[in-house]
Amino acid sequence: MSLATRKAGILLHITSLPGPFAMGDIGPAAYAFARKLHKSGQRIWQMLPVNPIDPSNASPYSALSAMAGNILLISPELLAKDGLLDEKTLDQYKHPSTSRVDFDIAARHKIAMLETAWQTYTRRSFPELQEAFETFCKQESDWLQDYVTHKALTVKYGGKPWWEWSAADRKKTAKLTGNHAVIARKEQWWQFIFDRQWTSLKKYCQQLGIQLLGDLPFYISHTASDVWSEQEMFHLDTKGAMTFVAGVPPDYFNAEGQRWNMPVYNWEAMKAANYEWWLKRIKRNMHWFDLLRLDHFRAFSAYWNIPADKPTAKEGTWQPGPGGSLLKAMKDAFPSNPFVAEDLGDIDQPVLDLRDEFSLPGMKVLQFAFGDDMPESPHIPHQYPRHCYAYTGTHDNNTTKGWWKEEAGMNAKQNLRQYAGVKPVGKKVHLLLGKMLYASVADNVIMPMQDVLGLGSASRMNTPAGAGQHWSWRMLPGAFDKKRMKRLKKWTLLYNR
Repeated sequence: MSLATRKAGILLHITSLPGPFAMGDIGPAAYAFARKLHKSGQRIWQMLPVNPIDPSNASPYSALSAMAGNILLISPELLAKDGLLDEKTLDQYKHPSTSRVDFDIAARHKIAMLETAWQTYTRRSFPELQEAFETFCKQESDWLQDYVTHKALTVKYGGKPWWEWSAADRKKTAKLTGNHAVIARKEQWWQFIFDRQWTSLKKYCQQLGIQLLGDLPFYISHTASDVWSEQEMFHLDTKGAMTFVAGVPPDYFNAEGQRWNMPVYNWEAMKAANYEWWLKRIKRNMHWFDLLRLDHFRAFSAYWNIPADKPTAKEGTWQPGPGGSLLKAMKDAFPSNPFVAEDLGDIDQPVLDLRDEFSLPGMKVLQFAFGDDMPESPHIPHQYPRHCYAYTGTHDNNTTKGWWKEEAGMNAKQNLRQYAGVKPVGKKVHLLLGKMLYASVADNVIMPMQDVLGLGSASRMNTPAGAGQHWSWRMLPGAFDKKRMKRLKKWTLLYNR
């Protein structure tokens, strides 16, 4: 088997990188991490979505735009290299690199530095930058103008959601004047800077032989600019209020189900428009990434539809999703088929059939492998197909150490010991599962960075529908050291990845 067919990689969101500000970004620390991946034999860097977020929520799966980039990920250090910020400004906003992102401080400090950079740009001459900016605005006009208009109108209305605006401004034909037009221009420039920095990082990773694996949330926030500009593509009333809400039904873990407060799509309208918005959205993400995980893939087959006037998800019903018609349009537009189906959770046979019809790799998670169904579990390595992405855990799981200590029952622990042929596991469970993962037949294997570092449940990235410091874990400087890099390199060579 060719080495090129088997790959290994790391799941680490950009915000989790260390650095001199209150959250990770696409600056020097990102380049340093890419070099460490290369030296340790890793060829995939998986991230969470990189669209704009609400800092008060911080979930990358509740984006304020399906097309725009998160400007809080812009690197002030790279702005300084371009002459847009000075060292004094950088020093003013530096913040100790701790094990937690402070989204409030990050938002305040990053926006302040971006404002300064914009003022520098408008007051001085940057001919090459200006030419590139104008080119960007022309190339991205099919989404950019709607996005910045929505941003400027949000300022005009003091942060109120778009369905509380005047009838005229609730339409995408709304016009901007005066200061609001200036705000829109500034937002365009910030998107240009994000895109410029991101594509430079992507190019650098490609030179190192590293693919970027992105993440496409199935739904977007009701407040998102896309919902405002494409209202006919969602189930809304005439004033923009949701008539149906997305979510998932009750299950063993949540008796009420989950009500996500996101609008569901009008699939008839989407199909009549040849899925133009979806394809445009994917094209934008493929500009940033080499591969793309399709979150909540089961909704392509059927989705949970909750009437907006019902307080919980229990009153929802299953409705048919877009199915093969959307996936065919995606495959026609992106013939390399760069997608990964997130086929975890409440999955039935039609979901699996749809995945297989379009030759999409699914996901396997070792933490799910050692329950009562272990001999036949789809997550146990001897059941893996080659064509899949296998994980120790995902961003929604506990860390492997946390799982072993807090979640794995006695039966699961005994099953793992018997399967691995070892008695003591305990503190080295992340190494046991990591090595098992790399040894598997799965073409692609991914470890969350927390498992590479052997961290406990305090470093968990997210607990679905639970309480805690979601999305805020951050790697400390120097944590990904030579010892851990050497171990990954050894596994990579040993198991032909």
